Parts: sequence; structure tokens; C-alpha cells
Amino acid sequence: MSASQISLVAPCAALLGGYAAALRAGWSPNTMRDVSAEELEAVEADPEGFLRDLTDPEGMVTLADGSRMPRLPFRIFWIDDGEFCGAIGLRFQHGTEALPPHVPGHIGYSIVPWKRRLGYATRALRLILPLARAEGLRRVLVTCDADNEASRKVIAANGGVLDGFTPHDAETGKAKLSYWIKT
Repeated sequence: MSASQISLVAPCAALLGGYAAALRAGWSPNTMRDVSAEELEAVEADPEGFLRDLTDPEGMVTLADGSRMPRLPFRIFWIDDGEFCGAIGLRFQHGTEALPPHVPGHIGYSIVPWKRRLGYATRALRLILPLARAEGLRRVLVTCDADNEASRKVIAANGGVLDGFTPHDAETGKAKLSYWIKT
């Protein structure tokens, strides 16, 4: 398969086996901290409950410091090329581009290691931009670690314009770059 043939699909039972296999291989859908073990435990304990919790708009998110916050409105997708390839999500607040301080950007994505550097992230980001526009966002904020050349290229390929530099991210201790992308 190629990146041009990927689609964004709602998390579903049909791809849950591939999601679990990726977690077992050490992939994490969260780029801020490795959540592979805890997510795998949840998938194996109650697959239907895991999918329900993952997509629950009234759910909570756990921050790196262990605190829990209510979810923002969001859209989450699994990236599919006939098998599970990764995840991409859109977070937003209705009527504004602003995000709370604990939210690093509107869009976050993570590709499984064996599908990286094949254009999957670039294509997935391109596919989610019209969905952001449909939610009323004229532009979205996307961040990445300053030393993550691959993500910088993905963002640039989608029209990202550098907006700023954060010397040290409070959660990861890494320097971050912020980009705006028109939807």
C-alpha cells in the first residue's frame, strides 16, 4: 500500500487487533509519554469498553503529571491502508482557535514505526484539515519537538508556518516548535 491509499476511520473493532499489535510492538499513540502498556492492558481487559472510552466525548484525559482533565471536543481517527497504521486526532474549542495551556496543539498524530517515512503522516494531516475547517477552524496549531525533523517536514508539506519556539516543554523537557496551518 502507499500513503495515497490511506483513509481515516473511526476507531473500530475491525482494526482493534492491529492497534493492540502496534501497542505490543512498543508504539504509543501519545507522543508526549509512552502509554502503550496501559492502553494494551485496557484493550485486553475490555475491548468494547476501550473503544467506548476512547471515543467518549464526556471522557477525561490524563496529563503527564497524572492529573485528569475533561476532554475538549475532539475527532479521533485511526489511519488505515488495509491495516492499522497509526492515529490522528483533532482537538478544539467551539468558536475559537484558542486552546487551554495543557493542550499542545489542535492536531496530534503518531504513525507505527514500520510505516514511517512513507508519507503516511503527511497524507493523514492533509486529510484531517478539511475536518478542522468543518469545525470552524480557519487554521490549526501543530507542535513538534524541535529535534523531530520528520514531523517538521510533515508540517511543512501541509503549509505549516513557524510561529514560535518553546525552550523546554513542561511535560517532556524538550524544546518545541509551534506551527500554524491554514485549513
